[in-house]
Amino acid sequence: MLAGMGLDACLGEPRRWHPLVGFGGWANRLEQRLHRDGRAAGVLAWTLAILPLVAAAAWVQHSLALVSPWFATGFAAVVLYLAIGRRSLDEHARRVEAALGAADLDGARRAVGDMVSRDTAALDGPQVAAAATESVLENGNDAVFAAMFWFAVLGAPGVVLYRLANTLDAMWGYRTARYLRFGWAAARADDVLNWVPARLTALTYAALGRTSRALHCWRVQGRRWKSPNAGPVMAAGAGALQIRLGGPAPYHGSWQDRPLLGEGRVADVAGIAAARRLVNRGVVTWLLIALLIALLIGIGGEAMHA
Repeated sequence: MLAGMGLDACLGEPRRWHPLVGFGGWANRLEQRLHRDGRAAGVLAWTLAILPLVAAAAWVQHSLALVSPWFATGFAAVVLYLAIGRRSLDEHARRVEAALGAADLDGARRAVGDMVSRDTAALDGPQVAAAATESVLENGNDAVFAAMFWFAVLGAPGVVLYRLANTLDAMWGYRTARYLRFGWAAARADDVLNWVPARLTALTYAALGRTSRALHCWRVQGRRWKSPNAGPVMAAGAGALQIRLGGPAPYHGSWQDRPLLGEGRVADVAGIAAARRLVNRGVVTWLLIALLIALLIGIGGEAMHA
């Protein structure tokens, strides 16, 4: 885990070709062939898109471990590196910060448009800052902590399973006429795989920020959000930062009402930076906990052999 996170910190996302881009093309071809207006077709497409790649990752890791544990470790570290997006998330948020700090609202709208799916042309400065802050908090779970969790639980196959399922949810998990039934499996699988990591992420935000305020917002506001996992994460993060998020936002040409999250000051440039720091402190905390667990397991194993 240390090696994989270190690769991300040093290299960021691959510039030329990312495996998730190739997976997206494969998923699109599957959908074109298998799409039907029914859940069974979606389950079949999800299974064919993901499970062979998870099995391949497990086979490679096992085969390399038979040669040398160092080879298996290197493979797992590279897989984790390709599955997370901590540095990318940080860089995207910094671009929004820089534009808002320079009073370049159009530039800030374009920058935050790379982070969120909402319409950004009509957003004012605080709304741009809120959108960026929400994205940092939510993707802190989706692109960082959840991947670390499944890597810790199941190694390379686990992080492949999670990241591909999360990608398919982003592609098929919409409540539109085309995906309402076909995308049901993708949406539900992502909800299940994110349930525990999302709550650990919310707990991390609470522990590293205004704890009592974060726990209160999580308990009261988290359940109101349409996503069972994004709600607790963003509510706890907003409470930890003492900032107000949520509220009306434009999607597909119309404004949609969303619950309010957090409490305190209006979103601003400082809030985006504070959210970035919260995620980064959380990563360090998780790595220290993982290291401690590994050391305790190693000490326990030596004691048993003795």
